[in-house]
Amino acid sequence: MTDTPAPTLDTSEDDVVEQKAVRMAKRERLIAERGDAAGGAYPVTVPVTDTIPALRERFGDLEAGAETDVTAAVAGRVVFSRNTGKLCFAALQSGDGSRIQAMVSLASVGDESLQRWKELVDLGDHVYVRGQVISSRRGELSIMVDDWAIASKALLPLPNLYSELSEESRVRSRYLDLIVRDQARQTVRARAKVNASLRQTFTAHDFIEVETPMLQIQHGGAAARPFVTHSNAFDAELYLRIAPELYLKRAAVGGIDRVFEINRNFRNEGADSTHSPEFAMLEAYQAYSDYNGIADLTQELVQNAAVAVAGSTTVTWADGTEYDLGGQWDRISMYGSLSAAAGVDITPQSSLADLEALAAANGVDEPSHPTHGKWVEELWEHFVKPGLSRPTFVMDFPVDTSPLVRDHRSIAGVVEKWDLYVRGFELATGYSELVDPVIQRERFVAQAKLAAAGDDEAMRIDEEFLRAMEHGMPPMGGMGMGIDRLLMAITGLGIRETILFPLVK
Repeated sequence: MTDTPAPTLDTSEDDVVEQKAVRMAKRERLIAERGDAAGGAYPVTVPVTDTIPALRERFGDLEAGAETDVTAAVAGRVVFSRNTGKLCFAALQSGDGSRIQAMVSLASVGDESLQRWKELVDLGDHVYVRGQVISSRRGELSIMVDDWAIASKALLPLPNLYSELSEESRVRSRYLDLIVRDQARQTVRARAKVNASLRQTFTAHDFIEVETPMLQIQHGGAAARPFVTHSNAFDAELYLRIAPELYLKRAAVGGIDRVFEINRNFRNEGADSTHSPEFAMLEAYQAYSDYNGIADLTQELVQNAAVAVAGSTTVTWADGTEYDLGGQWDRISMYGSLSAAAGVDITPQSSLADLEALAAANGVDEPSHPTHGKWVEELWEHFVKPGLSRPTFVMDFPVDTSPLVRDHRSIAGVVEKWDLYVRGFELATGYSELVDPVIQRERFVAQAKLAAAGDDEAMRIDEEFLRAMEHGMPPMGGMGMGIDRLLMAITGLGIRETILFPLVK
């Protein structure tokens, strides 16, 4: 519409209370008009025949002043209203943000109906209208109303449609954000397109989607602090899932050679622009592949998702910046790239003392429960991570930070693991999976010692998982990727914008 939505009245607390009282009185009037047998103030349903987006698609090119012989009935939320003597105008908005103008005239509905419209309809109400599809003299696609009804009344006023909601308001009241802001609606649809694209890509590669437990007797599959709860039925302490990995691998033992899950994970850790305590995760495992094959698949998954949302592997972020996700992505060695950036040769055999000295000389903070691997990763994040711009696979990690990963086939002291960095943050991780239960037990024991020493993120020994492995786990490549972060990479938004209803205090 060319008409700009009118701002709501001042939304101070006193004014909101006053507006609610006025609107409540209108609701009471609706109840009285419908009668006690009618079942309340609002109809159970309204007889719509069309949607606003469909009408815009069909009649969007009508010339100014043109009329059709089509009668349509639609419903939408009133986001603009202007009442004159014999003609009232309203903009009705659908869930996707599409709008159509409703024109309520004395000649079409009569004096009583026109007066009821003026007295009862407020900004924010859901309204049903039926009438002839036309284009107004100003070229607005419109319905010349011959019948209308309030489908549901907004008892509270909408936000001021002239000004942006603050980020905090958007997060806390996402329903309002979705009403007033195009970007919020677009992000919801982008997320749906991403999930559909991921599933399509997996289907093309013969993967099977499964579901694994969210409540677990023992947490595992990642180095993270879990949320703890209690089951009254089992009188047992349970953990919210930090990762589905150990269950998906059980599925692979059972013969589901290509398996994936899109799931919710929960980690009792900090929240910032790239982390949320509750988040969506994709994990996938492919038997008889390795970390190189799963890297190829991950690149395809991300690039296909970008095309599904943006129509191209070159995406445009919310701030207008273009970012190229196309082509073949770089693959660099963690130790090699760190040595080059630090100007010092760093290998899996470098001593803790040497790593600590390098960190102290460059102002790098000591990690909690420091080990060789944790020092190497802290130093890498200091020296190398800030310089990454293109999508990059960082390959070959220290063995002591990767207890579920196979030893490198040719380099001692590292494992076949990569992290994928996009936009400067970690988007995904992938492994050549450890499938030897004897070595896996040794790794679990080492992790248990760290846990006993106070490392809350260390894994515990999972006897049930080890028993599954002892029945024969095929060689495989595996990967995990945050869905919220994938949206961040494609849209340029922060994590609280890509999650529809993020956890807030």
